[in-house]
Amino acid sequence: MHDEPKLRLNPFSSAPNLLTLARICLAPFLVAAILEGHYALGFGLFIAAGLTDALDGMLARLLKQRSMLGSYLDPVADKLLLSTLFLVLMHQQLMPVTVTVLVFGRDVGILLVSALLYAAAGRREFHPSIFGKANTLAQILAVAAVLLCQIVQASWVNDLRRFALGATIGLTVLSGLHYAWVVSRRGGAPPANGAAPAGNGSVASK
Repeated sequence: MHDEPKLRLNPFSSAPNLLTLARICLAPFLVAAILEGHYALGFGLFIAAGLTDALDGMLARLLKQRSMLGSYLDPVADKLLLSTLFLVLMHQQLMPVTVTVLVFGRDVGILLVSALLYAAAGRREFHPSIFGKANTLAQILAVAAVLLCQIVQASWVNDLRRFALGATIGLTVLSGLHYAWVVSRRGGAPPANGAAPAGNGSVASK
């Protein structure tokens, strides 16, 4: 009980959440850079956003500052940034429509199912699966490769782009099917009470 005031006075106590908010704030600048054709700047901002994503989770673990806010804010920031970039890159005719539709279809489907489960049975914790994490990584790689193609004219960059887009398609479908299977198995189970938040990771499937 006596340690609680010290935690409140710790200037680093909200550092992970501040980094997550910084990633959200980077989104409009990144979008503007891409829409104006400043792809080198956009690539740099995207790398900076990725660093904040890595740092917030690391700080949450090192400083023991995992929180319910961070556990929900982190995946929201990731989805906001990635989904926006897929749309903007598709608008610029740099991202295939099929890939963007699949990514959005999966995310919207998961959001709707989660909302229905919440309305029907209260909050349910769905920790990110290995397929969801791999899918997020593939999406990040796809966006980075597409942006890099506008900066570096090299065959290996085009090969990386094709690989990343193919991996995104495959893992989007696979992770979506896995999520549907998990929901079907847990749909009839009562929600867990008193489950501890995962921290600045995710409680929802990425």
